[in-house]
Amino acid sequence: MYIDKTVYTGGAEGRMEKEMKCYRLLDGLGVEYRRVDHEHADTIAACEQVESLLDCKICKNLFLTNRQQTDFYLLVMPGEKPFKTKLLSKQIGSARLSFAGPEHMERLLDVTPGSVSVLGLMNDRERAVRLLVDRDLLKEEYFGCHPCINSSSLRFKTAELFDRILPAMGHEPEFVELPWESGD
Repeated sequence: MYIDKTVYTGGAEGRMEKEMKCYRLLDGLGVEYRRVDHEHADTIAACEQVESLLDCKICKNLFLTNRQQTDFYLLVMPGEKPFKTKLLSKQIGSARLSFAGPEHMERLLDVTPGSVSVLGLMNDRERAVRLLVDRDLLKEEYFGCHPCINSSSLRFKTAELFDRILPAMGHEPEFVELPWESGD
């Protein structure tokens, strides 16, 4: 995978509007962030080189729905942690979770598959998406994610996410605890 090994402070000019919107949000809140540009990285494995440049882990962002596709969830968790649907379902009281389709991602978060990001919640004006955060992320000094596209990655302080960014987007996190073991 090609990575521009330059680590930038701040956003970029002339990018897609959904990416520029992320930079305007962060800049408007006074959040300091670093950026790395790269080829499309839509898996955690593809993000490993990016992580070393940003000196932080890129989070796993899973966009989920119930069977009726009436409730939507954005689960943010450590990238290397395994995900078991039934363990999460028990904690949030929603059975039969599955991955939401691209049409829901675009409608609710203005993102496409592989680009799901907590920053997409700025587009959820109806507050239709419940934000679920694995408690282990609170242990990390920095938070890594895409700016609603998967050809750039950002790093900012985890405290900034919870103290400034999420309140500005009008979303309250619900904390969940998922195990590191992948056993049932």
